[in-house]
Amino acid sequence: MYTMNATDVRKEWSSVIDDVVRERPAFIKRTRDKMFLSDVDTMLVLLGQYHYSARRFREDDGSITLSLNEMDLVENAATEAEAKHALAEAILEYANEYYENYALYSASPNRREHIPYVLKALITEDLSVLEDSIVCRSGKN
Repeated sequence: MYTMNATDVRKEWSSVIDDVVRERPAFIKRTRDKMFLSDVDTMLVLLGQYHYSARRFREDDGSITLSLNEMDLVENAATEAEAKHALAEAILEYANEYYENYALYSASPNRREHIPYVLKALITEDLSVLEDSIVCRSGKN
C-alpha cells in the first residue's frame, strides 16, 4: 500500500526525511520488519489522547500523596502542586529508564502498556507541560 522498501529508503534517505517532516509519515518494510517513521509533531498528535491520571490521598499529617494510575509511580509532598511536580519528575525519570532498557521493558507484560506514556514524556520538552497533563482525582484512604 504505502509501504516503502528499506533499500529504497536508504538510497533516498535525505529525501525520505524531508518528506516525513514536510509531507507525511512513512511506512517502511525490511524483510519481516515493519516500521513507522514520523516527525515529533505527528507523534504529539498521535499521543495526544493519552493522559496521565493520579489518585490523590490526603495523609494524616496533611501532606498529599499522588498515585499514578498508568504506571506504578507514587509521590508525596506537602501540597498537591509540589506532589504533582514531583510526580512529573518521576514520570520523566521512569521514561528515561524505560527508554534505556527498552528491549527488556517493552517485552515485559506488566510494562508494555507504558509505551505511549513513556514516549509522550520523552517528547514533551517542558516539565511544566508534563506536570499540567496530570489529572488528579480523590482516592480513598
